[in-house]
Amino acid sequence: MTFLEAKTQRGGPLSPHLQVYNMFALTSFLSIVHRIFGGALFVGTLLFVYWIGSAAAGPNAYDSAMNFLGSWFGYLLIFGWSFALFYHMCNGIRHMIWDTGRMIDLPSIYKSGYVMVACAFGLTVVAWAIGLSV
Repeated sequence: MTFLEAKTQRGGPLSPHLQVYNMFALTSFLSIVHRIFGGALFVGTLLFVYWIGSAAAGPNAYDSAMNFLGSWFGYLLIFGWSFALFYHMCNGIRHMIWDTGRMIDLPSIYKSGYVMVACAFGLTVVAWAIGLSV
């Protein structure tokens, strides 16, 4: 007997879980990614503190930090951090719109999800284009 069958026989409340759903849902995927990117923002902020701290620690520490951050891996981390930042921001705006009671029907939720991801990509590309051109 599975856990779900046992819960049903006892008459206890059933709570939906990821294993219950048979199909991919954009809404759950975006929610999971939002939480993962929240953690990535924390790690990226630690990287930012490392960079600022290295500047305060002196030229040798700063050169070392810039060698790491200027490498292909450093650029990849910073790019990922910036995308996570814009994704989190755009999704936060989306949630603030929902808090007003607007756009909470299923078609609008899916449409706003696609728009939010497109805006996050667009803002990331624009920020990097501006940052690399300076």
